[in-house]
Amino acid sequence: MLAGSGGTGLAFAQEAEADTSALSMEAVRVTGSRIQRQDITGLGPATVMDRSQIEMTGVVAIEQLLERLPATAGFAGNQTNAYWTSNGYGTTQVNLRGLGVNRTLVLLNGRRVVSGGTGANSSVDLSVIPVSVIERIEVLKDGASAIYGADAVAGVVNIITREFEGFNTSARYGITGEGDGAEYNADAIWGIVSDRGSLNASISYQKTEAVNMADRAACSLREASGSLECYGSSATIGGRALLADGSRVNFNQVPGGDGDFYEPYSAGAHNFASFPYLNAVNPIERVSFTSFGRLNLTDEIGLFTEFLYTNRQSEQLASPGSLTNIAIAADHPTNPTGQNLILESRRLLEQGPRYFFQDVNTWRFVAGLDGTLPNGWAWEVAANYGRNTGVDGSTNIANRQRVAETLDTSRCSNTPGAAIPCGDYLGYGDLTPEVLDYIFFTMRGTGGNEQTSLTADITGDLFELPAGALAFALGGVYRKEKGWRDPDPLTVLGIANTNQQEPISGEIAASEVYLEVSAPLLADLPLVEKLTLDAAIRYSDYDVFGGDTNYKLGLDWQVTPAVRARATFGTAFRVPSVPQLFGGVGEGNLTTTDPCSGYSSLPGGSVIAVNCAASGVPAGYVQLGNTILTQTGANPNLKPESAESHTIGVVWQPAFANGLTLTADYFNIEIEDAIRSIPGSTKLSVCYNSQNLSHPFCNASHFTRNPVTGEVNYLSAQPVNTGSETVSGVDLAAIYGFDLRGLDASLNANITYLDTYEVTPFPGAAPLVFDGYIGGGNGGFPEWRGSGSFSLSGDKWSTAYTMQWIGEATDFNAAPGAIGHSTPNVFYHNVQGTYRLTEKASLSLGVDNLFDESAPFIASWTDANTDTMTYDLMGRRFYMRLNYRWF
Repeated sequence: MLAGSGGTGLAFAQEAEADTSALSMEAVRVTGSRIQRQDITGLGPATVMDRSQIEMTGVVAIEQLLERLPATAGFAGNQTNAYWTSNGYGTTQVNLRGLGVNRTLVLLNGRRVVSGGTGANSSVDLSVIPVSVIERIEVLKDGASAIYGADAVAGVVNIITREFEGFNTSARYGITGEGDGAEYNADAIWGIVSDRGSLNASISYQKTEAVNMADRAACSLREASGSLECYGSSATIGGRALLADGSRVNFNQVPGGDGDFYEPYSAGAHNFASFPYLNAVNPIERVSFTSFGRLNLTDEIGLFTEFLYTNRQSEQLASPGSLTNIAIAADHPTNPTGQNLILESRRLLEQGPRYFFQDVNTWRFVAGLDGTLPNGWAWEVAANYGRNTGVDGSTNIANRQRVAETLDTSRCSNTPGAAIPCGDYLGYGDLTPEVLDYIFFTMRGTGGNEQTSLTADITGDLFELPAGALAFALGGVYRKEKGWRDPDPLTVLGIANTNQQEPISGEIAASEVYLEVSAPLLADLPLVEKLTLDAAIRYSDYDVFGGDTNYKLGLDWQVTPAVRARATFGTAFRVPSVPQLFGGVGEGNLTTTDPCSGYSSLPGGSVIAVNCAASGVPAGYVQLGNTILTQTGANPNLKPESAESHTIGVVWQPAFANGLTLTADYFNIEIEDAIRSIPGSTKLSVCYNSQNLSHPFCNASHFTRNPVTGEVNYLSAQPVNTGSETVSGVDLAAIYGFDLRGLDASLNANITYLDTYEVTPFPGAAPLVFDGYIGGGNGGFPEWRGSGSFSLSGDKWSTAYTMQWIGEATDFNAAPGAIGHSTPNVFYHNVQGTYRLTEKASLSLGVDNLFDESAPFIASWTDANTDTMTYDLMGRRFYMRLNYRWF
């Protein structure tokens, strides 16, 4: 691969099934092998999207493209689920097979990319790579740890940049059908190519404006008496309090009302509607600069370089913060009740919403030499350094220590200009501007990630076998990854009224060697045009965990010119990331469904009703809000996980339909000692559905309840080495390129059937079934997913239609028959047309989500009453793009 120019060689159809003409093409390095090959087809199930196909979709960010692949599932960050991303607000990832973003290895021109975010992160932030420089994206949907090392458990996404000659600019504008969520994009790329080498440089700008959540979902919904009703957070703006006599009251919520007014608390009358203070799409602004170059020093030796810089500024709207569990004595001057009380929750709406913000800089630099030896062997040595640093924080965070000072009558004063003003928290609007200025601050933290990698590789043909040359690749790698995070000091001390965080600092280093061979066993025989055995082995020595060996075997059988069979078997592993291992403990209010909420209305003998009563939950208990304070963070006792994967597939290119390729591949991945965070909703559901509270999730190490109110007051979602994970299914694809009355036409369809996805939390336990389920903070795992496209082009125009299919799924936590227990099939349709105005200029117009398909309601939703990790919240949107090639 020519790393400086982003690689050479093939542009494949969507499912990477090259036709037989590929056999005459130049051998290049493809994803999944270090040996130069003529195509990727025999290495296993793969999808390749070339530049023309990427432009046909009209997308402006890589994650938007990858999340449409049927092979993705589960949880990955994007702009519509920014509140839920595990890799830092504002980051975007890809999740192959739903196995987790940490188990998909992302490469740029065949080399690793530094993790992205605001410090101590665990996966690549795809947003740092501008779409304008991409030549193609190769997605290998098979384990590849023997080739690339750790993390390539579910597969590999390799982003190949383009070699470019000339000067090209483009501008794009998009807007939703509701008139919000505007998108602005501008790109410029320049390049030269000569016999001595090549050099290109690009600059890209992207800005996306916000879409408020209330504009897509007016209120939080839940089922009551067979229909959906609005409900809100029990953190009220007037303040909800528990009095000494056991009654619960709420204080004045009317602006300018009686500051001493209070009445019995009522969820319907007093709860807070949070959706107007959240975004369905969060704003982001990015500027990227890239440069890729190659200089042929001699006929046999070349120098290559890569440079990437991206600045990301992103923001997330959040509802006003809430104070909790403040004791106020009966004789306190602000207490009108005459009783001691606990202010259970008081939302500080007077100060307005919070704004989380991130300012992140990412650099990546690669330099190396490559060449050929007199015997034809190719060699390469390279250094790869990446670093990202970030500042993040939030406005309008209360200082709990100062809040206490404003309630301490021995220290505070109502005298104007007092150093510590007295505060009245019992009733909306009673807090003066002086108190607000005293208790609120802007929280800021800093952090970063760093990656250093040195590689040396050599590949070529060892000798001739009867069926062809025995090829090999041999190499070594040294890699060190560092992560650090320094939260705001008040957050570390637990004084800030937000999730407590601890500083993170750690590094992991590895030295690795690998050997790969490709041996042609048979050729030119009946039913055996060619039979090739591929094998690879890799030894990795980690400074923290010691050594580990992984291998992979593959068989590529060209039966006839029209039929090809392929099979792979291999092992893989993943070490815990820096934040999983060194990250300390944090807390967060996460959307969580308590199965004991309203259990009194269930049949008396039902498992949930019996268990809730047995665990001391009071009759008539109703969950006060839709969030529970959940402990997250690291686990220093984690150990590496290991995996075995195998695939078997067939490729058919029938002679009667030139240009048609059909593929089918079975995949199976089994992970032992799997590192996983089980969401709180899932833990509670599994516990209360077990006989006699027998499941280990019922242990106090996972959650506890308040013995008086029954509310969950401790819930853990920290990562652990679970027993195992198993995923299996089938990938199907059809590609057909043909001539339609003198026009170039192309049809494409990809379907993934998820047969099994089970997580066994510990050896001998009943597995948690994920296949066919959705929600509860897990993301979506429908059994069926698909995508398709049809394109047609003439001399001066082209048009394209694309479709995404998300199959039916069942809510992880909803009772059978409940509203939102299952989701329907959902189809998103997109169209685009391009017209060449002149020899240099072209105009594209497009519509995404053509029929304005709305996201379905699910009971255990994450935000906007749906699963924001799976469904589109923006609705119909329009865009136009103008492209001009200057020379």
